[in-house]
Amino acid sequence: MGKILIKDTTLVNDGVSFPGSVLVGDGRIKKIIRGTLAGDYSGCQVIDGRDKHLLPGIIDEHVHFREPGLTHKADIATESAAAAAGGVTSFMEMPNTRPQTTTLELLEQKHQLAAERSLVNYSFYLGATNDNLDEIRRADTGQACGVKLFMGASTGNMLVDNIKTLEAIFRECPVLIAAHCEDETTIRKNSAACLNKYGENMPARCHPEIRSEEACYRSSSKAVELARKYNSRLHILHVSTARELGLFEPVVLSREKRITAEVCVHHLWFNDSDYDRLGTHIKWNPAIKTRHDQEALLKGLLDNRLDVAATDHAPHTLAEKGNPYANAPSGGPMIQHSLVTMLELHHRGLLSLENIVEKMCHAPARLFQVSSRGYLREGYYADLVLVGLNDPWTVQRENILYKCGWSPLEGVRFRSKVLLTMVNGNIVYENPSGDPSRAVFHKEHKGMRLAFDRK
Repeated sequence: MGKILIKDTTLVNDGVSFPGSVLVGDGRIKKIIRGTLAGDYSGCQVIDGRDKHLLPGIIDEHVHFREPGLTHKADIATESAAAAAGGVTSFMEMPNTRPQTTTLELLEQKHQLAAERSLVNYSFYLGATNDNLDEIRRADTGQACGVKLFMGASTGNMLVDNIKTLEAIFRECPVLIAAHCEDETTIRKNSAACLNKYGENMPARCHPEIRSEEACYRSSSKAVELARKYNSRLHILHVSTARELGLFEPVVLSREKRITAEVCVHHLWFNDSDYDRLGTHIKWNPAIKTRHDQEALLKGLLDNRLDVAATDHAPHTLAEKGNPYANAPSGGPMIQHSLVTMLELHHRGLLSLENIVEKMCHAPARLFQVSSRGYLREGYYADLVLVGLNDPWTVQRENILYKCGWSPLEGVRFRSKVLLTMVNGNIVYENPSGDPSRAVFHKEHKGMRLAFDRK
């Protein structure tokens, strides 16, 4: 593996931006050169970084790649390529596939699939059920990124509603618990009320009425209560309401922070005024809610009540999403566009580049104790993304890389573009023409299984 020099760019790392260059070799960052480049680098492949910004690769700790069993929607190969095109160099994938990843054997099978097919780095969650506590107890701290716990509606049998099982999971789980929090009783009550009000043809704007603030808060507060009781390591996924922010402390993420929270990019970008325009294309669980909630979530990200930003990338086919509201599945594709969406919020003056790198790169690495990734540091793996902040483009059907072939962001014009993505020192995606539909993938390279520095 030859050396690569990314020359004369702007590096964004550890809360600062500065001019410099980065030398890559043997899969790792060999040298960070601040300021003007000096020395002989004639033996290197040189990438011109002028007028561009170099970031650590994004670590997306919440995706659904649908393999095995649901590969008509997505698969590891297609979605990891879309991830690379979006500057995502590592992902952590959820267990609600077919079969569901509720045993350590099935967890290992997923890792083997990814080793053969993923363009970027990977890890997988073990799923909790009402009857697999023995599997959870046996989960090795280096074997899974965490245990996924559905404390609300889920696919298949993954809703954990037995209080004794819940107590045991919070008491005994040896790894981080990542919880989906929506109260099933509240959802059923609200659903019946909307059905009575609108009949069978309920509009998509009913979604935040059904999966309401109360449904989220009742479940999130219960999870926090259990975590405090047992001193569990709890991470609440896709927080969607202003009210829930009161459950979390405005403290910078560290190993000592036992209860953490995630916000998803779509909850920062959309609000309930978008349902009439986009309908079921923005039907996610938890629901996209009010502008007040949207603005509060952004503030929560900035004051460290919300620790990370992720996607909950969850593709469905257009035919599936085209069903009437009640029959349309929840979820949508986002991983190709998450970084440029956050960079657009930067252009609007809502987030700094340093904020984005903290919440999408540094914080996920610290939260999951990912080994040697998430930062621009000498000796770390060379997971890098080069972006142009003034390279406008429009999301169109022909430049969407998801297997499902659509995006709720179609027609949006972004001012920033991912130009190059490097994984473990290998260039896996480059976009020299500026047109994502004509980008080059180097699929001979494959990602690595994430390792964790856990005690």
